[in-house]
Amino acid sequence: MSRPVAVVTGGTRGIGAATAELLADRGHDLVLGYRSRDAEAAELAEQLGERGVEVRTVRCDVADEADVERLFTVADALGPLAALVNNAGVLEQQRSMVEIDMARWRRVFSVNVFGAAACCRAAVRRMSTQTGGKGGAIVNLSSRAAQLGSPLEYVDYAASKAAVDTMTRGLALEVARHGVRVNAVRPGIIDTEIHASGGDPGRVPRLGPAQPMGRPGTAVEVAEAVVWLLSTSASYITGTVLDVSGGR
Repeated sequence: MSRPVAVVTGGTRGIGAATAELLADRGHDLVLGYRSRDAEAAELAEQLGERGVEVRTVRCDVADEADVERLFTVADALGPLAALVNNAGVLEQQRSMVEIDMARWRRVFSVNVFGAAACCRAAVRRMSTQTGGKGGAIVNLSSRAAQLGSPLEYVDYAASKAAVDTMTRGLALEVARHGVRVNAVRPGIIDTEIHASGGDPGRVPRLGPAQPMGRPGTAVEVAEAVVWLLSTSASYITGTVLDVSGGR
């Protein structure tokens, strides 16, 4: 029997890479989308391939519909799609909302919302039993910022993740009877590179000790939740957003 195929966007760094490692350990063939750092992507693919699974990497901007279709076409060559992890996302420099121009709003939404929507659409078209698919599961990466708002930091990012929450719920209800489950995970303060890309590399050590559990989370802890939601252990869960935030 062929192995299940999973697509992970933003799959070569942080939470995406940690998720890819867990999926490989559980016997999934993988297609990992990434936007830059070719050497890093190739190194991860080689490491994962040593675990006995097929791994493809695709340089992909999820805001580009043609790139998204190319990503899923690569997955088609491995077999029926079983899982999608929508992890690709962008976070820009910390600003108050009045300082954020509309070009930045469009950039953030084009990746975090429109890109995630394009990937969901491509996955459902392949998974849905209504269109001849075998079913599957989608997990979208949201953020606790969706509920907290990120004032004076990233209101645009927070708003984009709130849109992801709503999209997750709506799509889940549309496809619940067609063999496709759709859920989301909302990480809190997690020790990844994304904080540096937002201009605050010291954010995790500064805020981590103030969290209810007294520390930041790790990429692996988020990945464990993602992979559980993709698994048959979560077979009666859809339309749900799971906080992985240490109580934040």
